Amino acid sequence: MTSPIEKLREYGYELPAPKAPVASYVPVTRTGNILYVSGQISSNDQGVVTGLLGDTMNVVQGGNAAELSALNVLSQIVHSAGIPLEEVKRILKITVLVASTPDFTEQHLVANGASNLLVGVLGDKGKHARAAFGVAALPLGAAVEIEAVVEV
Repeated sequence: MTSPIEKLREYGYELPAPKAPVASYVPVTRTGNILYVSGQISSNDQGVVTGLLGDTMNVVQGGNAAELSALNVLSQIVHSAGIPLEEVKRILKITVLVASTPDFTEQHLVANGASNLLVGVLGDKGKHARAAFGVAALPLGAAVEIEAVVEV
C-alpha cells in the first residue's frame, strides 16, 4: 500500500516545514479528536504565490496555488499537531478563500486544486465538505488561503 507521503511524492512534493504564523494565532488547535488548522496561504519554498483570479491569474494557476495551500495544511497536521498522515481519519471540511476580482465566478474550480490533492493523497479520507468564495485580498497578497477541520 502506498503511504500518503509517497503519494505526495507522486505529485512532485515533499512535505514542507510548516509556515510560522504571521500574526497572533496558533497554526493548529485540537479538541478531542478534531483538529482546526488555521488558514494556510499559497506558498512554497520560493515564497508566497500571489495573484488575483480574474486579473493576473487564470483558473489553472489558481488551482495550482490552492494545491500549495492544501500541502501546507497537511504540513501543519504532521509537524504542528504531530499527527502522521496515516492517522488522519477524515478531512471533514475545508474553506477556500480565493483572491479574485468582483466578476470572477469560478472560485469552485480553483478550490478543486486543493480538493484533488487531498483526495489523491488521502484517498476516501480526503473527501470533504467545502466552501469556496472570493475575497478582495488575502494576507501577504496570497492568491489562495485554506483552513481545514480534520478528524484524527
